[in-house]
Formats: sequence, C-alpha cells, structure tokens
Amino acid sequence: MTGKIGRASEKATRCAIAVACLIATVTSAHAADGQAGDLVTFDPYFALHVVMGGLVAGAFTTAIVFWVASALRNVRHEQQRRNEFVGSALNHLGQGIVMLDAQRRVVFCNDRYLEIYKLTRAEITAGITGADLRELRRQRGTVDMSPNCYYEKAMSSEGYIAELPGGQSIHVKFNRLPNGGWIGIHEDCTNQLFLQRELATTKQFLESVLDNVPVCVAAKTIDDGRYIFANRAFEKFSRFTREEIVGKRADQIYTPTTARAIAEADARAVASQGQSRSEIVVQRGSEIRTIDSNRVIAFNERNEPAFLIALFEDITERESLSKEVENARQFLQTVLDNIPVSLMVQQISTGRYLFANRGAEVILGRRREDAIGKTVQEMLRPEEAKLIVTRDQAAIKSRTPIAEEHPISTRDGLRLFLTRRVTVLDPAGEPQYLIKTHEDVTDRRQTEARMAHMAYHDGLTDLPNRPAFLQALTQMIDACTDASEEFAVLSIDLDGLKEINDVFGHAVGDKLLMDVSRRIEGAVGGGVVSRLGGDEFGVIIDGKQPEAGLAIAERIAASLSDEFPIDGKSVRIGVTTGISLFPRDGRDAASLLANSGAALFRAKSRSRGSISVFEPEMDRQLRDRRVLHQDLSTAIRNGELSLHYQPQARASENVLDADVTGFEALARWIHPTRGFVSPGDFIPLAEESGLIVEMGEWILRQACREAASWPVPLQIAVNLSPAQFMHGDLVNLVHSILIETGLAPGRLELEITEGVLIEDFDRGVALLRRLKALGVRISMDDFGSGYSSLTYLQSFPFDKIKIDRAFVINLGLNPQSAAIVRAVIGLGHGLDVSIVAEGVETHEQLCFLASEGCDGVQGYFIGRPAPIAQYAALVGRVSSVATARKVG
Repeated sequence: MTGKIGRASEKATRCAIAVACLIATVTSAHAADGQAGDLVTFDPYFALHVVMGGLVAGAFTTAIVFWVASALRNVRHEQQRRNEFVGSALNHLGQGIVMLDAQRRVVFCNDRYLEIYKLTRAEITAGITGADLRELRRQRGTVDMSPNCYYEKAMSSEGYIAELPGGQSIHVKFNRLPNGGWIGIHEDCTNQLFLQRELATTKQFLESVLDNVPVCVAAKTIDDGRYIFANRAFEKFSRFTREEIVGKRADQIYTPTTARAIAEADARAVASQGQSRSEIVVQRGSEIRTIDSNRVIAFNERNEPAFLIALFEDITERESLSKEVENARQFLQTVLDNIPVSLMVQQISTGRYLFANRGAEVILGRRREDAIGKTVQEMLRPEEAKLIVTRDQAAIKSRTPIAEEHPISTRDGLRLFLTRRVTVLDPAGEPQYLIKTHEDVTDRRQTEARMAHMAYHDGLTDLPNRPAFLQALTQMIDACTDASEEFAVLSIDLDGLKEINDVFGHAVGDKLLMDVSRRIEGAVGGGVVSRLGGDEFGVIIDGKQPEAGLAIAERIAASLSDEFPIDGKSVRIGVTTGISLFPRDGRDAASLLANSGAALFRAKSRSRGSISVFEPEMDRQLRDRRVLHQDLSTAIRNGELSLHYQPQARASENVLDADVTGFEALARWIHPTRGFVSPGDFIPLAEESGLIVEMGEWILRQACREAASWPVPLQIAVNLSPAQFMHGDLVNLVHSILIETGLAPGRLELEITEGVLIEDFDRGVALLRRLKALGVRISMDDFGSGYSSLTYLQSFPFDKIKIDRAFVINLGLNPQSAAIVRAVIGLGHGLDVSIVAEGVETHEQLCFLASEGCDGVQGYFIGRPAPIAQYAALVGRVSSVATARKVG
C-alpha cells in the first residue's frame, strides 16, 4: 500500500515540473522572437501577459498537486480500511490462520490461532519465524510432533490431526502461496472427531443389535430392489452369505416363483405407503417354507418412499409349536395343581374366579370346577365373604403385593395360612387380575416358636438359659433402681454331679438335672430360675436383703437334700450357693453375676454345701484367677498343653459298624502343681484374658500337623473362638498353616459357635466366606444352646450343624427333645447341611438318631477324647487289626 502512494506522489511531481518547463519555453520563445526582429522595444503588456500566464500555470499546477495528494490520502485510507476489514474478518474465523513469507517469517496470524495454542499477540514480534512460533508452542505444551514430521504431514493433501495435551485435536493444513510463502489453517476438530467416533460406535452398535436380533431383517432400495443390508438371522435362514445377498435383487438369489412372491409382497408394502404384513411361501433349497413377513416403508428427507425394510420369521413349524404350547400349558397346569400352595386368580372387574389349582380346594371348601366363574359372595357365608372382599379391595387399592397371616377353618381343623395378594395391571395401568396364594404355615410357625423357645431356654431342663437370665436381671435392675428396692442374685452349683455322671452315666445325670430344676423352681416360688450352664443355676429373688436371699438359699438346699429316685437308683446331691445383693454389690447385670460367682467360689473353697454372701475381700479369688491366668500363659509358651482326639462317626444303629469319619481336636492341660485342669476352667479363662488367640493358633497348627501325618485321610475338626475372629488375620493364619503342614484344605473342619456372628455379624460372615474359599469346611457348633438364630443359617452356607448335647442326652425321656432334634435334622437336610449330634452316650440315642436320618454322631458311646495313639489303628499307623468293639 505504501509503495503505491509513493509512486503516485512521484507522478504528481513530474506533472508540476512539466508545467514549469512549459511556462519557461513560452517565455523563451517570446524572447527569441524579440531578438530576431529589428530592435523591437520592450512591450509591457506582453510582460504582464507572461506574468499572468505564469501565475495561472502555477495555480493550476498547485491545484493539480493538491488534488493528487488528496487522491493519494483517499487511496491510503481506503487501503487501510480494506486491511482492517480483512484482518477483522480473518480474526473472526473459526479456524486459526498463520501466514509465512518465502523465508518462513510470520506475516500474519489471527486471534483464533493464538487462542488455540495459548499464545498472546505480544509474543508475535516482528521477524518471528515459523520455527520460533513452534518453540513458543512447545513451551506452552501444544506441540505433538518434530518440525520435520510436522511440515511433512501438514503439507499433504489431507493435512493431519494434531493430538494436543488435554484431549484437544487440531486439524492442520498448509498451502503454498504464489509468492513462495505459506498459509496454515488450524481448525479445532475435537468435537467433530468425538461425534465421528460416536457415530461410528452408534453405527456399529446398531449393526450389532440387528445382527443379534433373532428375527430375519433385510433392507432394500425401492428404486432397483437391491438389498443393502441383511442380518445374520437372514443369512442363516436363506443359507446365503451376506456378500451374496447385498447388492443383488431377489430374482438374482431365489427361484423365479419365490422372487415373484417377494416382488408381490414388496408391491403391496409400497402401495400401502406404510406397513404391510403377509405370509409368503418361499423355496429354500429343496424345502418349501412359510414365512410371516412384516414390511415397512422408510421415507427419505423429501418424504418419498426410498427403502423397504422386511422383518420375517419362519412359521412353518407353527402347528407343531402350537401343539408344544398346548403341551406346555398342560404341563404348567399339572405343576400348578401339584405345588404345595393354594393358587387362585380372580378377575377384578367381575370378582369372579378365573383359575384355581387343586390346592385351592382346601381354602374354597369345594371342587375348583365348582368355584371357577363364581364370586366370593356366591360361595361363602356373608360375614366370611365380607372379610375376604375387604382384604381383596385393600390389596387392589395398594397395587403392591400384600402378605398376611390368618387362621382358616379347614377339614383338618383350624390352620394358620400365609396369604399373599398380588394385583396384575392391564396395559392401561388399571387393575385387571388379583392373584391370591395361600400357604399353610402352621407347622413352620410351630417350629419357629420352638426355635425361639430354644434360643432362651435350656434344652434339658426347659429353664431360661444364661442370655435369658441376663436379660431378666437387666430388667430387674431397671425396675428396682427408681423404686429403691433390693434383690439378690444367687449362683447355685450342684455338688457331686460329675461323680454321678461318672458312676451312673450322663443319662442319669441329665434326669437328675431335670428333677433338680423342678425342686429349685418349687423352692423359689415366684423368683426367676435359670440354668446358666452345666451344673450351675441362677436365681433372682426380691425382698429385704440379705435375709430373703439367705432364706431362699436355705430352702433350696433343704429341697435338694432328699434323695432322688432315678431308674431304680437313689441319688443324692449337694448344693453350694453364692449371693450378691443389689444395689450393694453392683448396679449392672455383669457385676452382680460376677460377684455372686465370686461368692460361690468362696463358698466352694470354704465348704461344699455352704452359702456365702459376697464380701469385698473376696477379691482374693480374683487374684487367684490371675495367678491361674499367668500359669496358663506359661503353659502355652512352654508347650505344657496337649491335644486329645474324640472320634466322629456316621450314624448307624449297629455300633460295630461305626464308620469313623474324623476326629475333633480338644485341648487338655496338666498343671505342674494343680494337676488336671478342666477345660471348663481354663478355656473360659483363656477367652476372658485373650490367651485363646495364642492358644487357638497352637491347637490349629498341632492338629493340622498331626492329621497330615495320618495314612488314612480322615477329617480333623478344630474349634475356633470368637476372639480369634476379632484379633489378627485368621484367614491368612489358616492358609499359612495348611501350607506349612501340607494338610489338604478339604480335610480341615473349623467349628464355630454363634458368638462369632453375634459380636459382628457382617464381619463374621465375611471372614467365614473367605475361610470357605480356602477349601476348608465350616460347621456350627453347639446349635441350640444359645440364640442359634436361623438368620445365621440363611446368611452363610454351613457345611455342618452340630446339635448340642443338651438335646441329645434327653432323647427318650421327653417328647419335646425328640421333636426338637427331629426338627433340626429336617431343617439341616432342607438346607442341604450335614447334621452331627453331640453327647451320644447310649445305644438308644444312637438308634433314634440313625432312624431319623442324622448324618453323624459324637460322644462317649462312640469314643472318649484320648491321645491319638489310642486310635492309631483308625488313622492307619498300625497294621490292620480287626476290632469287634466300639471305637471308644
């Protein structure tokens, strides 16, 4: 632009010089003419004319100069406006523009280019080159290629896509200019690429969907009738590949007869300008098939018919399918008739029964053929019909499944039924059918009631158990706290029960416990009596203390002083009692029970058969327990503990044929000074002190090592304490011990009590699942002795349930025990869980369990706990020796 203006100024100057030269020439001519004449005198008029002409010529020249300068300014302004317009236009483009001259110096770049590569206008200095510009971009982190590769790709006909950090994609294209320079176009194509990928993905998805639709789908153009798509179902039906179908007409694929039928169906669809359905007979190889065809016309953007989409299925087998449907209906009818639930379907608009299975006849009180088509009011008494209709209307109104239990009178008497009502809606969302099922839950509820009773009652004596006693004690504390009343807690221990069991057997001992419980209840009267476990009972008695507590203790001792006639034998037993008082000796259940236990311990140490009231100095007993705890800790570290093994066998009425399946490992402790310490003493102490974790690890390792050495691969069962689940990594411990000892996981059985799940249910179940994943077996021990919630059996797939000995030892003595054991066996088999009965000590008990289908037994009648050496033959360590006696 500046060059053009300079050239215009030069032209104007040249014009002015020409005019001046013209004036000078005219003046010179006149002068010459004067010299040429004879002595011409000076003419003043002529001089005036010359001067005036010069002035006119000068003015004219000046005017021309000013005109030229004005024109040049206008040209310059116009060029500046044009440059500003072009720059503004380029800056408003959606693409980034950069121009380079022949030396690859930057001549221009627009704002969009700076925005794309995060540059500023101030950084684009005069003389900056393309390489300098890329260096600035490299510093901004917006370069993805080396310079050589960059220009090579950018100058191609397609350009290239630059992938910048942050997922940004830039389409770069360089073009050569006629003057040797370059112009680069940079377009952000991130969204475009994303949409392209989405489009490709969608197209692939739709094609995949159509390919996997089980209905034959084909598409063709209407103009020439050529196929443009065929799914896999079409390929399979036609027995042509997709390549053989696409691009061809029907007459190029099928026989003339088939092609003609297809063409007629196509013509009907086109004529309908929408959708046409028909049956077509086609030839496929040597077969004649009938297809149900549904053809749909697809229109283009001008609303003209463009494509024909055909969906069809082979209905040649329709008759056979109809027959199969009928058979299926009859089969379903048979199934519904034989399910152990009453099922009825009622039409809501009329209230009439449309369907009823055979089980519904019990509820309806008549044959179902006589009930179908009738209403409730037509079959039942008005008061009964009104009640049922009210319940039906409530279910229809709620539109949600409703379940309720209520008694119904049947031919077998009054039974408890669980009734479920489900409302079925029509396509418009209105209630259409009411489905009612009635399930007889009488037996189930009775079993659940017995189970609930088992959770809080002792299986042998039917007295409240320890959890129930603690609950009653807590309630007593709450009731007496505000009333400022007193009560006593008695811990009662039977003296000589162990000797009776040893001399007469546990069967006599169990009968004795039942008689003792009845006498204690008679002596206490209105107080709370509980069997806390073994030979220990608990009593809560209110009144003025300690007088009332001492009086009851003496009355109990007196009632138990008489002989107990059992099975023709006269048995005597003593009783020792410890008493704690509320609120003097504690204000919570644990403290009161612990202090009564301390008083009991004091009474035992002083004299069997005595009564002791808790005193603060009885803390000495606690110190003695601490000493025993230290001794137990030392025994664990020094290896003073040992393992005894009690056999487990399959239940068989013939004890000679007892099939031993494995052993349960049991810890035993011979104290250096105390001698034999009962597991009932040191196991609870280990539980309380936390030593059970260390001791349990030792037991598990020793048992696994011992079992791994047996030539006969019998099972080995090990008890796990709840404390082991709460401390340390039990799963990794079991895994490492299995690897260390080489014992196959399937031979190890871990026995747990409900305490594992009571402490932390979710964590306990999670750990049990991880243990089971190792391949070991999990069994529920002492089932029925505590809460034994059915939720536990529902939440975890136990391999085995061990019925507590308290239920087994009473078999044959009362029908309740037999019913409970029978129910647990049935429950286990229903859950596909093996059932093992503990405490089997008589042949009668064994016969009962075998006849009821119990899977396994364990107890003194099978074998007593003993060192494994006594069972060497069973584990294969001794040459085969026939034994004609029981395992124990």
